[in-house]
Amino acid sequence: MAAKVSYDAVEVGAELPAQSFPVTRATLVRYAGASGDFNPIHWNERFAKEVGLPDVIAHGMFTMAEAIRVVTDWAGDPAAVVEYGVRFTKPVVVADDDEGAVIEVSAKVAAKLDDEARTVRVDLTAMSAGQKVLGMSRAVVRLA
Repeated sequence: MAAKVSYDAVEVGAELPAQSFPVTRATLVRYAGASGDFNPIHWNERFAKEVGLPDVIAHGMFTMAEAIRVVTDWAGDPAAVVEYGVRFTKPVVVADDDEGAVIEVSAKVAAKLDDEARTVRVDLTAMSAGQKVLGMSRAVVRLA
């Protein structure tokens, strides 16, 4: 696969299609099994509250992975992302109900970095329950 978005056609300030990602307790259990991260703050409400959290929280790496999907879906190729970093600012609190939580992600092209390498910087905003859950969320993407 290769990126489907043309570097020449992209303008600074262009907004990527926003997406919402639902998260339930079942999602967290599946992620724990796949990642091997069985920290009880991600599945045990009693334990999470005992350590001062409001409830069970989503894995930080899960939140980070969901957010970058906005970029990979836009680019058309996950391998187009050559660099990605975030700061974890607030946890995604996942209630034990039928709704859980939602991670809402928007992104925009913040800069064209290198004409020769055809790379752009994409800045992402990830929100849950009205709070920013990732800070300094940025990806460098190599375009077609």
